[in-house]
Formats: sequence, C-alpha cells, structure tokens
Amino acid sequence: MIEKRDFYIGGAWVAPREGRDLPVIDPSTEEPCAVISLGGQADTDAAVAAAKAAFEDWAYSDPSERLAVLRRVLEVYEARAEDMAQAISLEMGAPIDLARSSQAPAGSGHIKNFIRAFEHVRFEEPLGPHAPEDRIIREAVGVCALITPWNWPMNQVTLKTAAALLAGCPMILKPSEIAPLSSLLFAEILDEAGVPAGVFNLVNGDGPGVGTQLSCHPDVDMVSFTGSARAGVLISKNAADTLKRVHLELGGKGANIIFADADEKAVKRGALHCFNNSGQSCNAPTRMLVERSVYDAAVETAREVAEAARVGPPNESGRHIGPVVSAAQFEKVQALIQKGMDEGARLVAGGLGRPEGMNRGYYVRPTVFADVTNEMTIAREEIFGPVLSIIPFESEQEAVRIANDTVYGLTNYVQSTDGARRNRVARRLRSGMVEMNGKPRGAGAPFGGMKQSGNGREGGVWGIEDFLEVKAVSGWAAE
Repeated sequence: MIEKRDFYIGGAWVAPREGRDLPVIDPSTEEPCAVISLGGQADTDAAVAAAKAAFEDWAYSDPSERLAVLRRVLEVYEARAEDMAQAISLEMGAPIDLARSSQAPAGSGHIKNFIRAFEHVRFEEPLGPHAPEDRIIREAVGVCALITPWNWPMNQVTLKTAAALLAGCPMILKPSEIAPLSSLLFAEILDEAGVPAGVFNLVNGDGPGVGTQLSCHPDVDMVSFTGSARAGVLISKNAADTLKRVHLELGGKGANIIFADADEKAVKRGALHCFNNSGQSCNAPTRMLVERSVYDAAVETAREVAEAARVGPPNESGRHIGPVVSAAQFEKVQALIQKGMDEGARLVAGGLGRPEGMNRGYYVRPTVFADVTNEMTIAREEIFGPVLSIIPFESEQEAVRIANDTVYGLTNYVQSTDGARRNRVARRLRSGMVEMNGKPRGAGAPFGGMKQSGNGREGGVWGIEDFLEVKAVSGWAAE
C-alpha cells in the first residue's frame, strides 16, 4: 500500500493540519492501492499563505529566470517519465502503453510548447508610435488556485502550472482526489528542479472541501478549473464574492460530421477516437453525424470497430481499453446506456454490464447506438465512457444545426475531401476548436471552448496570457 499523506507547502513536505485519510482505488481491481489525506481549512490557508508570501519575488523576477526554472522542470520530468506513466496507469486505469505514449508525454509536450511560446510573450512594449510615452505591461494575476481532473492528469496539471510559472504566479494545486498519485509525483519533480519555496504548493482535497475553500479564499486572485460544468458553476458562484478571475475548461459533446465524400478511414478513425482513454476525454467525438447516403455503411463500420476493440487490464501491454476511473463513473455510464435503450436508440454494439469474462474492475463494453436523435439524453449529456451515438443528416445546413444544438462548444470534427466545404462548416461551428480530416491541432494551439464548455484558453501564448494582467502606463521615461 502506497502512503502519501503529506502535502507540499512552502517548499517542503508537511503533515496535514486537518487531514483525514482517503483510499485511492485501483479501478482495475476495485481495491485500494494507496492512501492520501484530504486537507481542511487550515491546510488550505497555509498553502495560500505560502503562495502569497512568494508573490513579490516571483512575480517581479526576470522572466528569463522563470524560463530557466521551467527548463529544469522539463529535464527532471523527462527523467521520471516511466514513474509518471506507472502512476497514471495505476490511479486512473490508463493502459500502460497509452500512459507511456500519450498520458505522461502530454506533460512534457505542453512544457516544451510553453517554452517555445514564451519568446512571443511581450511583458513590456510600447502602445504605439502615436503614444511614445505609453507602455503596456503584462504582469502576474496573483495567487492562483489550480483545480485539475482525473482523466488526463498531467495534460491538465502542466497546462496550468507551466503557464502560471512563466507568468510569475505562485499557485496552489488541488488535483483530483480520485487520481492524485501523478500530481504528488509532479510535486517531487518541481521540488527537485528547484522551484522556489512557496511558488508551487499542493494540497489534496475534494471539491466541497479544499476546492470550495480555494475558490472563495480572499487571498486567491484566480481559479483555473478543469472538470464538469456542474462544478464549474459552483466554483464561479463561490468566486463571485471576491470577484476573482475564473478560467473554466469544462465538458463537451463533440460532433463528428462525416460527409459522403469523407475518406474511407473517417468512420473508423472517429469511433476509435471516441473510445480512446475509455471515452474519458472532454473533447471526444461522441456524436457521429453521418450523411444519409453513407449512413448504413458507417453504422456497420462503427459496429465492427466496437466489437474488435479489446478491453483489458491497465498493466498489460497492448492497444486495448482500460476501465473507467471509479464506481461512480461506471454506474453513470451504465445508467446512460440504459437511457439510450429506453429512449429508442438502436443498440448496435456493446451495451450494459462488463465485457465477457470480467467480473471485477470498472470495465465498460465499447458501445454504439444508431438512429439517435439529437433530443435523446445520450446525445445531450456528456457520458464520459466509450459510448458512441450515430445521427443521420440530409444536408450541410442540417449537419451544422445538429452539431450546434448543444449546450457545449468544445471540439467539433469535420470529415470531407471538399476543402471549401470543410472551411465553410468550420466557420459556422460554435466551438472553441475544430479538427478536420483527422489532422490534430498544431503544438501550442489554444485549447478551450464556448458556451457551457467554459471560457479562457490553455496552451501556447494564449495559455500564458490567461495568467497575466494588462497594465497601461503613461509618462514612461526613455531608458
């Protein structure tokens, strides 16, 4: 049993002041694999105080010094990449090959992208030739609370911490209590890299506890949160009394529009993307919109993909699907599969219960529904499991209307060999991101959404600027 009860506050590992034990459950066995502490108000206050004390030195340090610190973080992170992959696989059930190829490298990839983007951030610059004595200064927002989810732990932790470090913001990280081991390892990495005391702090806790304490704390200047829309609303309300900045990266219900002229691999690619990470990705293309003339063939292809997808233990090598993260998530997915059947969607593959031969672990059968209408619950709610809903459409206009008929607006997808149509549809989709013909967004592209998918952007220059305030100064003396 792994025991990780301490928090990282003020540059040291410290025992909780108001801690209570919480077991970390291995989702592949349903048994405890570690124990952590959930903090209380005294722990939150200590972490915020440490960050506040570090603000003056860190916020007004030379930007090149902050860049040098992040470069050291990258070196240590890459040296411990295998440890990180093992931690993520254990805590949230990612198959070990996925943890090694995607989950852990997401962290180093984002850090590299921020290092590259940093040279394009202008911390001081003239307003313009019309106002030679005016300067625009970009400076740290202040003390930041970073609240991260369990589904892509290092992806989200590094998107927030690396940007905050470069911006000059001291921070308190509250990772998901469901999958905290990778973040505790990340704290060790930052400590070894020599991040100054108080600049980075970590307190474990749950949303109603430490999460709420941070979002309403008077000495926290900004909250950056990734998670559910429901929690995002609560955080926004808690933060309102102190008018702190709130950055939200929330859920999605991505539409994958497949036109009749899409390439032959478009349906398979879309189904595999939906099932990746056991369907636990906010940007997953969970609604497959298919032009009517190729609809039947697409349904058959999706069925074949689902039935060929193997589900297996995270510690086994291979390109299989692992469990969902928790008992609560398993039950939620099962209930929504049942809802899909009850509301008249046609079950093409998968369905209720664990895959054949499995009686333990939070494993879900890769599931495909056809003849779904956009009014059905499975087309409206974020399932966060390997469940694909296929919806037919007749025209480009109808496809765009269906895609936009959702409270979410994170990532949509377009598959067509007609470049003019792809561009036209991309402009009309109400989402923060659009990916077309299987081409991923470039390194450092902004990640974020519209509507109830949140606000703000993470990654690249945009991610750093989210942690900066803009100050206008007149009467600037020539230097």
